[in-house]
Amino acid sequence: MKLSIRKITVVGVLTALIIVLGISGLGIMRLPGLSIGITILHIPVIIGAIMEGPLVGGLIGLLFGVWSMIDKVLRPTPTGFVFLNPLVSVLSRILIGLVAYYSYKLAKKCLPDSISMILSSILATLTNTVGVLGMIYLLFAQKYMETMGQAPELAFAFLSGVAVKNGIPESIACAVLAPIIIAGIKKIRKN
Repeated sequence: MKLSIRKITVVGVLTALIIVLGISGLGIMRLPGLSIGITILHIPVIIGAIMEGPLVGGLIGLLFGVWSMIDKVLRPTPTGFVFLNPLVSVLSRILIGLVAYYSYKLAKKCLPDSISMILSSILATLTNTVGVLGMIYLLFAQKYMETMGQAPELAFAFLSGVAVKNGIPESIACAVLAPIIIAGIKKIRKN
């Protein structure tokens, strides 16, 4: 499949947006009074996938995953070692783009465009959450839990709690933001 100049530009611009959001800290929204941060770094992947197709979405996801690895090298954290493995940092990010595109196309056959965007945004966000945390569990459960100061046998319950605590607000944020941005882009493209 050949990439047009426009699609290459979209990949570049949306990847740059991910990096700017990541470096600036704007890609993690802190909820007042709560200790959780919800990531919106994956929204450009969803936008690229829905607007330009699965190849563009997958490429932006790939670059998002590579950025996640680089970020943990440049700004290490105690649990950042898990993101040095591409099965954790890259695989689920590629899948964000594929799930966003194909779920949108499928939903659009029987639902209004706005509902299709909301549904695909939620599914793509959950793909990221479950993909990253699932790989952490499969590959690093014991070491991750020891680093967190938790008993390794509690890994499934602990990571499931993180999935619920972060996954629900992230899905809501993405279900609101991504469709608004995409609708705006579609309107601009029509004019």
